[in-house]
Order: sequence, then C-alpha cells, then structure tokens
Amino acid sequence: MQIEVFSDVVCPWCYIGKRRLEEALSRFDHADQVTVTYRSFQLDPSSPDTSDLGLEEMLAAKYGRSIEQARAMNAQVSAVATGAGLDFRLERARPANTFRAHRLIHYAADHGLADELTERLMHGYFSEGVRVGERDDLLRLAVEIGLDEAGAAEVLDSDAYAGHVHADIDLARQFGATGVPFFVFDRKYGISGAQETALFTEVLSTAWAAAQPPIAVGSKGATCDDSCAVPEQD
Repeated sequence: MQIEVFSDVVCPWCYIGKRRLEEALSRFDHADQVTVTYRSFQLDPSSPDTSDLGLEEMLAAKYGRSIEQARAMNAQVSAVATGAGLDFRLERARPANTFRAHRLIHYAADHGLADELTERLMHGYFSEGVRVGERDDLLRLAVEIGLDEAGAAEVLDSDAYAGHVHADIDLARQFGATGVPFFVFDRKYGISGAQETALFTEVLSTAWAAAQPPIAVGSKGATCDDSCAVPEQD
C-alpha cells in the first residue's frame, strides 16, 4: 500500500496529522508493507525566506487579529499537539518560505531519509525556533540526520529539485487538495486534515482490504475458458 502525504513543514496540523498517521500505522498489522511518501505543498509561496516577525505577529497581521487573539490560536493548537505527543513552543517559531526546505526533502528522499528530514524540520520549526528558510540552518539539520554535507549544500545553493516540488503541488491540485495535510491511500482514498487516529485506522483497513485479491470460497466447480465448446442451439 502506498500513502502519499501532502504537507508543509510550517503547518502545525501537518505535524499533528503526521503523528496520528504514525500512531495508526503502529497498530496496523501490515505496516511493514506500507510505503509513506511525503510530497510538497506550500501554504504561502509568497512569504520571504525568513522573517524577524514571530508567529503571533504574522498571524495577527495576516488574519486581522489582535496579538492576544493570535496567541490564543497558538495556545489552542499547542494543546492539540500535546495530545498527539508533540511539544510545540510556538513563541519561538519564525515564519519562513519553505520552497528550499521542500527541495532538500526531495534530495533526502533520493537517499532514503525523507521521513527523517521532514520530522527534523518540523520539530526544529515548532519546538526550537529553527529558521527553516535559511540556508545554514537547513544544512545543519540535513547533516544531523545523516545527509552528505557537500551534497546538501550543492542542492541548497542551486535550484535542484525545484521541478519535483512544483510537480507535487500540481498533483495535490489534481487530487482536489486545497489545504494540508492531505493523505492519499493507493490513489483511491483520501483524508483531508489532521483527523483523529481512529479514522486513519479505518481507512488503512479499508484500503488494504480493497487492494487484496478475492479469496476463493468452497471447492472448485466447473469453469470455462476460451477453449470451451459452446452448446449448439436448436
């Protein structure tokens, strides 16, 4: 079974949804036969690479809210994150353009480390205040999870994998995704948003059953193939 996960590394619900999917997979009997592929999506392609604004200031400006209202929004999502086993420190978060980070994730995928880098970027952004739009911070995290420093630097200093990012975003639109997280199971079943773990469990079971060949019941009866004689008609 293939699961494609469209997400952005600065999307809090994407991190929460990632944990809930992982929890469902940890209880799924066939998890060793499931491949999870992370695909790119940008919530705000127009955002600068990095910003001195905190997340509260950015949310207040973007949605026309007061700082207190933005702080309350962050507190609510942080409480949900805690329930998923995550430790959000959103007062440290610095909004960023994630295009470079997505390119680096595609490079990591070529080396079997996409999940590790996605996890490290999300934890860095939501818990440590890592500036995930800045080249040096990205390079440091890439090396931490085992990527070659020279190779990662070459990607960051070029436009490598830009086409891969754009292709993922186009694919998300083809699936009808207008926001993230968005989970696609065998390109047949979709989950929009960070749904509860129970729904991931249900869809895993449904998709797995649908992908299996039919099971023969009873003894073998008479069959006919293309060599069968057709009875003459009166």
